[in-house]
Amino acid sequence: MTRSFLGGIVAGLILFALGFLFWQTPLSGLAYKNLPDQQGAAVQTALAQNLTQTGTGTYRIPDPKTQQGALLFAKGPIATVDYNIDGFSPTGTAGLIPGLIVAIVAGFLLAFGVGAVSAGRSFAELVRLVVCASLGFCAWIFLATPIAYHFGWGFWIYAFVTEAISFIVAGLVVARWFAPYGHVEPRVVAPVAPEPEVRTEPPTEA
Repeated sequence: MTRSFLGGIVAGLILFALGFLFWQTPLSGLAYKNLPDQQGAAVQTALAQNLTQTGTGTYRIPDPKTQQGALLFAKGPIATVDYNIDGFSPTGTAGLIPGLIVAIVAGFLLAFGVGAVSAGRSFAELVRLVVCASLGFCAWIFLATPIAYHFGWGFWIYAFVTEAISFIVAGLVVARWFAPYGHVEPRVVAPVAPEPEVRTEPPTEA
């Protein structure tokens, strides 16, 4: 329990540090496309004029649930917009503490999960488990989404690669230093008394 608890903290710090590296440094520019300032300002004005009343949220534009919206949606162009009515500083630190808390929680789940299946397994088996589980989870979350919603691939491939790396690194650290791999508690098996031998005599002739 103590090892898993410590492993969860370490895994959370690893997830937080790699998340900061991949998403809060110039590397994150690989995930996004950008508009020139004039076009960006024009789109921002259109957002403020049309989405202010409904507020912060995620929008599918146009709305495919109405008859006219469905026709426009099929015609294109379309957009899925994560809209924030207030905005925030791109260099601000307001999200650091909440992000660290979420990372630590994720680290605990990862550490206790690896610890629960580590007994009796070799380190190589834990490596395969961590790598396959991380790739499978990230593939479903980040590669199935652009297929389902017809998004561009750039952001989602970047997210898949970076998040898979983060989970694999954190999981391998937990598996190597905070999981009791290769150890199985001995089991005491009570001896079983042998069954008595039954001999059958051949029938005698009269």
